[in-house]
Amino acid sequence: MNAISSLPPHKIIGVAVIWNKQEQILIDRRRPGGTMGGLWEFPGGKIEPGETIEECIQREIYEELGIEITVGEHLITIDHTYKHLQVTLTVHHCYHLTGVPQAIECDEIRWVKWDELDQFTFPEANVEIIAALQKSKNYTF
Repeated sequence: MNAISSLPPHKIIGVAVIWNKQEQILIDRRRPGGTMGGLWEFPGGKIEPGETIEECIQREIYEELGIEITVGEHLITIDHTYKHLQVTLTVHHCYHLTGVPQAIECDEIRWVKWDELDQFTFPEANVEIIAALQKSKNYTF
C-alpha cells in the first residue's frame, strides 16, 4: 500500500463563529455516539460542489440551527489530520440576523462569551480557532 492510499478522506468545511448583539458566540455540542460525539464545536459543514465557502456557511447554519446569518471576514484556515479524517476548516466571523437557534442537528447549543470557551471541550482542530479568536477578541461588525 502506498502512502497516498493510506491517507484518511479529506473534507473542506466552512465554519461559523456566530456573534450576537451581546458579543456572545454560538457553540453547539455534537450528538453522542457519532464522530467526536459530545464535544463542543463552532457550527458549520461540508462544502457542496459549486458553493462558495460563504454560501456553504449560510446554508449549513440554516440547516443545522434554523437561523439566518451574515458571513463576515475570514478569521483563519486550518488544515488538520485526525486518524479517521483530514479537514480543512475555513472559519469566518458571522453575525446572527434572524431566528432563534435550535438544536436541529446537534445535541445542545449555547451562547457564550469568548473568554468562556476554555470551559468547553472542543475537537483538536478547534483549538486554533479559539487561539485566533483570543487574538482578535475586539472584533466588531
